[in-house]
Amino acid sequence: MSTKAATIVAGAILILSAGPLALGQQPTTTTQPTTTTVTQTPTTVTKTVQHPDGSYTVIEYPVGKEVKISLNPVTLKQSKGVATILRDDEGTKVILNVSDVPADVTAINLYAVDDTGAVTLLGPIEVANGAGTLTTTTPLSKFMLIASPEASLTAYDPNTKVFFRSAVPEGFAVVPLGSHGKRDGAPVGERVSATTTAGATPATSYKVPMLNIPGFRRGTDTEMKIKFSGAMTGARANVIITPRKDGPAEVKMRFHELTEAPAGQIYVVWAVSPDNKFVKLGQIVNAPGRNEAEIRSETALADFGLLVTTEEASGTSADPLGPAIGVVEIVK
Repeated sequence: MSTKAATIVAGAILILSAGPLALGQQPTTTTQPTTTTVTQTPTTVTKTVQHPDGSYTVIEYPVGKEVKISLNPVTLKQSKGVATILRDDEGTKVILNVSDVPADVTAINLYAVDDTGAVTLLGPIEVANGAGTLTTTTPLSKFMLIASPEASLTAYDPNTKVFFRSAVPEGFAVVPLGSHGKRDGAPVGERVSATTTAGATPATSYKVPMLNIPGFRRGTDTEMKIKFSGAMTGARANVIITPRKDGPAEVKMRFHELTEAPAGQIYVVWAVSPDNKFVKLGQIVNAPGRNEAEIRSETALADFGLLVTTEEASGTSADPLGPAIGVVEIVK
Protein backbone atom coordinates (compact mmCIF):
# COMPACT_ATOMS: atom_id res chain seq x y z
CA MET A 1 0.00 0.00 0.00
CA SER A 2 1.36 3.40 -0.89
CA THR A 3 1.27 6.15 1.66
CA LYS A 4 1.30 9.86 1.27
CA ALA A 5 4.29 11.69 2.69
CA ALA A 6 3.55 14.26 5.30
CA THR A 7 5.90 17.16 5.47
CA ILE A 8 6.39 19.21 8.55
CA VAL A 9 8.97 21.98 8.67
CA ALA A 10 10.99 22.27 11.80
CA GLY A 11 13.70 24.62 13.02
CA ALA A 12 16.58 24.20 15.38
CA ILE A 13 17.43 26.35 18.32
CA LEU A 14 20.51 26.64 20.38
CA ILE A 15 20.45 24.57 23.40
CA LEU A 16 20.27 25.68 26.94
CA SER A 17 23.32 24.35 28.72
CA ALA A 18 24.59 26.87 31.27
CA GLY A 19 22.68 25.98 34.44
CA PRO A 20 23.52 22.52 35.87
CA LEU A 21 20.58 20.14 36.10
CA ALA A 22 20.29 16.91 38.05
CA LEU A 23 21.41 13.75 36.26
CA GLY A 24 18.64 11.39 35.28
CA GLN A 25 15.86 13.62 36.53
CA GLN A 26 12.97 15.12 34.66
CA PRO A 27 13.24 18.94 34.89
CA THR A 28 10.92 20.65 37.32
CA THR A 29 8.93 23.48 35.82
CA THR A 30 7.97 26.26 38.21
CA THR A 31 4.82 28.02 37.21
CA GLN A 32 4.86 31.66 38.15
CA PRO A 33 1.71 33.63 38.77
CA THR A 34 0.84 36.19 36.14
CA THR A 35 -0.35 39.74 36.48
CA THR A 36 -2.88 41.05 33.98
CA THR A 37 -3.23 44.78 33.35
CA VAL A 38 -6.12 45.97 31.19
CA THR A 39 -6.20 49.50 29.80
CA GLN A 40 -9.50 50.57 28.29
CA THR A 41 -10.49 53.62 26.28
CA PRO A 42 -13.85 54.31 24.63
CA THR A 43 -12.63 52.66 21.42
CA THR A 44 -9.87 50.21 22.34
CA VAL A 45 -8.98 47.55 24.86
CA THR A 46 -5.33 46.54 25.20
CA LYS A 47 -3.92 43.89 27.48
CA THR A 48 -0.44 43.21 28.84
CA VAL A 49 0.37 39.96 30.63
CA GLN A 50 3.75 39.14 32.11
CA HIS A 51 5.38 37.41 35.06
CA PRO A 52 5.50 39.68 38.09
CA ASP A 53 9.31 39.59 38.23
CA GLY A 54 9.64 40.25 34.49
CA SER A 55 11.99 37.28 34.06
CA TYR A 56 10.05 35.76 31.15
CA THR A 57 8.74 38.21 28.54
CA VAL A 58 8.47 36.25 25.29
CA ILE A 59 5.92 37.72 22.87
CA GLU A 60 4.98 36.98 19.26
CA TYR A 61 5.81 39.80 16.86
CA PRO A 62 3.19 40.52 14.19
CA VAL A 63 4.10 40.60 10.52
CA GLY A 64 4.42 44.07 9.00
CA LYS A 65 4.12 46.02 12.26
CA GLU A 66 7.03 47.87 13.85
CA VAL A 67 7.20 47.17 17.58
CA LYS A 68 9.27 49.27 19.98
CA ILE A 69 10.29 47.64 23.24
CA SER A 70 12.12 48.89 26.29
CA LEU A 71 15.10 47.01 27.68
CA ASN A 72 14.85 46.98 31.44
CA PRO A 73 18.25 47.30 33.15
CA VAL A 74 18.89 44.33 35.43
CA THR A 75 22.43 44.90 36.73
CA LEU A 76 23.32 48.13 34.91
CA LYS A 77 20.75 50.12 36.84
CA GLN A 78 21.67 53.54 35.40
CA SER A 79 21.82 52.35 31.79
CA LYS A 80 19.10 52.60 29.17
CA GLY A 81 18.14 50.38 26.27
CA VAL A 82 15.52 50.26 23.54
CA ALA A 83 14.89 47.97 20.58
CA THR A 84 12.82 48.21 17.42
CA ILE A 85 11.48 44.94 16.04
CA LEU A 86 10.07 44.53 12.53
CA ARG A 87 8.98 41.13 11.26
CA ASP A 88 8.32 40.40 7.59
CA ASP A 89 8.14 37.36 5.31
CA GLU A 90 11.94 37.07 5.23
CA GLY A 91 12.54 37.16 8.98
CA THR A 92 12.61 39.50 11.95
CA LYS A 93 14.83 42.58 12.04
CA VAL A 94 16.14 43.77 15.40
CA ILE A 95 17.61 47.26 15.89
CA LEU A 96 18.98 47.83 19.37
CA ASN A 97 20.44 50.89 21.12
CA VAL A 98 21.94 51.14 24.59
CA SER A 99 23.22 54.24 26.37
CA ASP A 100 24.70 55.37 29.68
CA VAL A 101 26.70 52.16 29.89
CA PRO A 102 29.51 52.26 32.50
CA ALA A 103 33.01 52.80 31.14
CA ASP A 104 34.25 49.42 32.36
CA VAL A 105 31.69 47.63 30.13
CA THR A 106 33.18 47.47 26.66
CA ALA A 107 31.09 44.73 25.05
CA ILE A 108 27.59 43.33 25.50
CA ASN A 109 26.12 40.29 23.75
CA LEU A 110 22.50 40.24 22.62
CA TYR A 111 20.50 37.01 22.76
CA ALA A 112 16.98 35.97 21.81
CA VAL A 113 15.17 33.54 24.12
CA ASP A 114 12.24 31.81 22.43
CA ASP A 115 9.10 30.25 23.90
CA THR A 116 10.83 26.90 24.41
CA GLY A 117 13.59 28.52 26.45
CA ALA A 118 16.24 28.07 23.75
CA VAL A 119 18.88 30.81 23.51
CA THR A 120 20.14 32.26 20.21
CA LEU A 121 23.05 34.67 19.93
CA LEU A 122 22.04 37.67 17.81
CA GLY A 123 25.40 39.37 17.96
CA PRO A 124 27.83 41.40 20.04
CA ILE A 125 27.08 45.05 20.82
CA GLU A 126 30.28 47.06 20.60
CA VAL A 127 30.17 49.81 23.22
CA ALA A 128 32.10 53.07 22.99
CA ASN A 129 31.71 56.15 25.15
CA GLY A 130 28.83 54.54 26.99
CA ALA A 131 26.70 53.82 23.91
CA GLY A 132 26.27 50.92 21.54
CA THR A 133 24.06 49.77 18.68
CA LEU A 134 23.32 46.53 16.87
CA THR A 135 21.24 45.74 13.78
CA THR A 136 20.62 42.08 13.05
CA THR A 137 18.00 39.61 11.85
CA THR A 138 16.61 36.33 13.17
CA PRO A 139 14.17 33.74 11.78
CA LEU A 140 12.38 33.69 15.14
CA SER A 141 8.92 35.18 15.54
CA LYS A 142 8.36 34.55 19.27
CA PHE A 143 11.14 35.65 21.59
CA MET A 144 12.40 38.00 24.28
CA LEU A 145 15.74 39.81 24.31
CA ILE A 146 18.44 39.62 26.93
CA ALA A 147 21.83 41.34 26.93
CA SER A 148 24.62 39.60 28.79
CA PRO A 149 28.37 39.93 29.29
CA GLU A 150 28.65 36.22 28.43
CA ALA A 151 29.96 35.59 24.91
CA SER A 152 28.74 31.99 24.60
CA LEU A 153 25.56 31.82 26.62
CA THR A 154 23.62 28.59 26.09
CA ALA A 155 21.00 28.80 28.83
CA TYR A 156 18.77 31.40 30.42
CA ASP A 157 17.90 30.78 34.05
CA PRO A 158 17.98 32.63 37.40
CA ASN A 159 21.78 32.29 37.49
CA THR A 160 22.36 33.95 34.11
CA LYS A 161 24.28 37.22 34.19
CA VAL A 162 21.98 39.75 32.50
CA PHE A 163 22.56 43.45 31.80
CA PHE A 164 19.21 44.15 30.09
CA ARG A 165 15.96 42.27 29.53
CA SER A 166 13.14 43.20 27.17
CA ALA A 167 9.85 44.38 28.64
CA VAL A 168 6.41 43.42 27.33
CA PRO A 169 5.03 46.32 25.28
CA GLU A 170 1.50 47.48 25.87
CA GLY A 171 -1.07 45.50 23.94
CA PHE A 172 0.92 42.24 23.90
CA ALA A 173 0.54 39.07 25.94
CA VAL A 174 3.34 36.73 26.96
CA VAL A 175 3.52 33.48 24.98
CA PRO A 176 3.34 30.48 27.37
CA LEU A 177 6.59 28.62 27.88
CA GLY A 178 6.71 25.26 26.06
CA SER A 179 5.88 23.61 22.74
CA HIS A 180 2.23 23.37 21.72
CA GLY A 181 0.28 22.22 18.72
CA LYS A 182 -1.07 19.13 16.97
CA ARG A 183 0.21 16.95 14.22
CA ASP A 184 -1.82 14.27 12.47
CA GLY A 185 -4.45 14.61 15.18
CA ALA A 186 -2.03 13.87 18.03
CA PRO A 187 -1.04 16.53 20.54
CA VAL A 188 2.57 17.67 20.61
CA GLY A 189 3.80 17.26 24.17
CA GLU A 190 5.76 19.72 26.25
CA ARG A 191 8.12 17.12 27.69
CA VAL A 192 11.76 18.14 27.81
CA SER A 193 14.71 15.89 28.44
CA ALA A 194 17.38 17.64 30.46
CA THR A 195 20.45 16.30 32.21
CA THR A 196 23.85 17.16 33.55
CA THR A 197 26.38 14.62 32.37
CA ALA A 198 28.72 13.43 35.10
CA GLY A 199 32.41 13.89 34.36
CA ALA A 200 32.02 16.80 31.97
CA THR A 201 34.28 19.77 32.69
CA PRO A 202 32.56 22.13 32.99
CA ALA A 203 29.29 20.29 33.52
CA THR A 204 27.14 20.51 30.41
CA SER A 205 23.34 20.62 30.58
CA TYR A 206 21.11 19.69 27.68
CA LYS A 207 17.53 20.71 27.08
CA VAL A 208 16.06 18.62 24.28
CA PRO A 209 12.36 18.91 23.35
CA MET A 210 10.62 15.62 22.61
CA LEU A 211 9.33 15.35 19.04
CA ASN A 212 6.22 13.29 19.93
CA ILE A 213 7.13 10.39 17.64
CA PRO A 214 3.84 8.57 18.50
CA GLY A 215 2.07 11.44 16.72
CA PHE A 216 3.91 10.68 13.45
CA ARG A 217 2.23 8.53 10.84
CA ARG A 218 3.80 5.10 10.65
CA GLY A 219 5.52 4.29 7.40
CA THR A 220 5.68 7.89 6.18
CA ASP A 221 8.49 10.43 6.15
CA THR A 222 8.33 13.55 8.32
CA GLU A 223 10.86 16.13 7.16
CA MET A 224 12.36 18.77 9.41
CA LYS A 225 15.15 21.32 9.34
CA ILE A 226 17.72 22.38 11.88
CA LYS A 227 20.02 25.35 12.39
CA PHE A 228 23.29 25.22 14.24
CA SER A 229 25.44 27.31 16.54
CA GLY A 230 28.97 27.18 17.82
CA ALA A 231 31.41 25.30 15.59
CA MET A 232 28.63 24.54 13.06
CA THR A 233 27.29 28.08 12.68
CA GLY A 234 26.24 28.58 9.06
CA ALA A 235 25.70 24.88 8.38
CA ARG A 236 22.29 23.45 7.46
CA ALA A 237 20.73 20.02 7.78
CA ASN A 238 17.58 18.32 6.59
CA VAL A 239 16.16 15.74 8.98
CA ILE A 240 13.81 12.95 7.91
CA ILE A 241 12.22 10.73 10.56
CA THR A 242 10.32 7.63 9.46
CA PRO A 243 8.66 5.52 12.17
CA ARG A 244 8.52 2.03 10.68
CA LYS A 245 5.43 -0.11 11.05
CA ASP A 246 7.51 -2.83 12.71
CA GLY A 247 8.63 -0.52 15.53
CA PRO A 248 11.97 1.31 15.15
CA ALA A 249 12.16 4.83 13.76
CA GLU A 250 14.61 5.59 10.97
CA VAL A 251 16.50 8.88 11.20
CA LYS A 252 18.29 10.45 8.27
CA MET A 253 20.18 13.73 8.66
CA ARG A 254 21.76 15.36 5.62
CA PHE A 255 24.26 18.14 6.37
CA HIS A 256 25.07 21.03 4.01
CA GLU A 257 27.62 23.85 4.09
CA LEU A 258 29.66 22.17 6.78
CA THR A 259 32.64 23.98 8.21
CA GLU A 260 35.76 22.11 9.27
CA ALA A 261 35.43 20.71 12.77
CA PRO A 262 37.77 22.14 15.43
CA ALA A 263 41.02 20.21 15.71
CA GLY A 264 40.55 16.89 17.47
CA GLN A 265 36.77 17.12 17.55
CA ILE A 266 33.82 15.50 15.78
CA TYR A 267 30.12 16.26 15.39
CA VAL A 268 27.82 13.67 17.01
CA VAL A 269 24.05 13.16 16.62
CA TRP A 270 22.12 11.73 19.59
CA ALA A 271 18.57 10.56 20.18
CA VAL A 272 17.43 11.55 23.69
CA SER A 273 14.58 9.79 25.49
CA PRO A 274 12.15 11.48 27.91
CA ASP A 275 13.99 9.83 30.84
CA ASN A 276 17.38 11.19 29.72
CA LYS A 277 18.79 8.13 27.98
CA PHE A 278 21.15 8.86 25.08
CA VAL A 279 21.46 6.82 21.90
CA LYS A 280 24.33 7.71 19.58
CA LEU A 281 23.00 7.76 16.02
CA GLY A 282 26.19 8.69 14.21
CA GLN A 283 29.09 11.08 13.91
CA ILE A 284 30.84 13.26 11.36
CA VAL A 285 34.59 13.47 11.16
CA ASN A 286 34.82 16.58 9.05
CA ALA A 287 37.84 17.34 6.90
CA PRO A 288 39.03 20.37 4.91
CA GLY A 289 37.05 20.84 1.71
CA ARG A 290 34.22 18.57 2.79
CA ASN A 291 30.97 20.49 3.09
CA GLU A 292 28.33 17.75 2.98
CA ALA A 293 27.71 14.61 5.00
CA GLU A 294 24.87 12.25 5.85
CA ILE A 295 23.97 10.15 8.88
CA ARG A 296 21.50 7.26 8.57
CA SER A 297 20.46 5.38 11.66
CA GLU A 298 17.49 4.05 13.60
CA THR A 299 16.35 3.88 17.21
CA ALA A 300 13.82 1.80 19.10
CA LEU A 301 12.96 4.66 21.48
CA ALA A 302 9.21 5.21 21.56
CA ASP A 303 9.69 8.98 21.70
CA PHE A 304 12.81 11.07 21.50
CA GLY A 305 14.41 14.40 20.72
CA LEU A 306 17.46 14.95 18.53
CA LEU A 307 20.63 16.60 19.80
CA VAL A 308 23.89 17.50 18.00
CA THR A 309 27.05 18.04 20.04
CA THR A 310 30.74 18.61 19.48
CA GLU A 311 32.80 15.83 21.08
CA GLU A 312 36.46 14.92 21.45
CA ALA A 313 37.47 12.54 18.66
CA SER A 314 39.32 10.38 21.18
CA GLY A 315 36.39 10.25 23.61
CA THR A 316 34.83 6.92 24.61
CA SER A 317 31.82 8.07 26.65
CA ALA A 318 28.44 6.56 25.79
CA ASP A 319 26.79 9.89 26.66
CA PRO A 320 27.44 13.38 25.29
CA LEU A 321 29.98 15.50 27.14
CA GLY A 322 30.59 18.37 24.73
CA PRO A 323 28.63 21.55 24.01
CA ALA A 324 25.26 21.30 22.31
CA ILE A 325 25.23 22.98 18.90
CA GLY A 326 21.75 22.09 17.65
CA VAL A 327 18.43 20.40 18.34
CA VAL A 328 15.50 19.51 16.13
CA GLU A 329 12.23 21.11 17.15
CA ILE A 330 8.77 21.42 15.66
CA VAL A 331 8.01 24.94 14.41
CA LYS A 332 4.57 26.04 15.53
